[in-house]
Amino acid sequence: MIKAVLFDLDGTLLDTLGDIAASGNAVLRKRGLPEHEVDAYRQFVGDGMMNLARRIFPPDQTPAEGSELDQATAEYKAEYARHWLGTTRPYDGIAELLDALVARGIKLGVVSNKAHAFTGECIEAFVGDWSWSAVIGQRDGIPHKPDPAGALEAAREMGVTPEECAFVGDSGVDMQTGSRAGMKAIGVLWGFRGEAELRENGAAAVIERPEDLLAHL
Repeated sequence: MIKAVLFDLDGTLLDTLGDIAASGNAVLRKRGLPEHEVDAYRQFVGDGMMNLARRIFPPDQTPAEGSELDQATAEYKAEYARHWLGTTRPYDGIAELLDALVARGIKLGVVSNKAHAFTGECIEAFVGDWSWSAVIGQRDGIPHKPDPAGALEAAREMGVTPEECAFVGDSGVDMQTGSRAGMKAIGVLWGFRGEAELRENGAAAVIERPEDLLAHL
């Protein structure tokens, strides 16, 4: 029996792509480098801020590991702090889904590769009307997804076993995370990645609309 649902943040609860793209393109623009279309950022996100900062650069100008990459990541983080409230919003149907989960007595949690501080701020700003039993972003001491450590820590904080959790996300990284944690991994098609990636990485189910989740709990 599912007693808790752990959500990914970007591409699952919130449509953050426009603000992520604005932040990344601001970094590139300041360096005189070509910018990307917003849709290109679908393939850059999901593995944390440092990997995103690496991926946005042209192949022949990728920042070297160490101080160069640290600087690029810091620049992106500063730009995201300026842009994160621009166009971000919950996906259609998310509010109704959260209401339905709460009505069933199911606990809510978030496990994201977004920096922990930004994860908390996004939850408070956009879905703060609901009670979240665990909110975990990327921080020291917890490896980023697909390592299951964050998901397992969230389960502990929520007082449930992994088998009592569904892990809901829009990427292969999320499906791997849920599967490795011993949770039911459920992929969503309204986010940044496609069905093939979700199924290839262990999705137990793939849903098209937020309300479809209820049938899999």
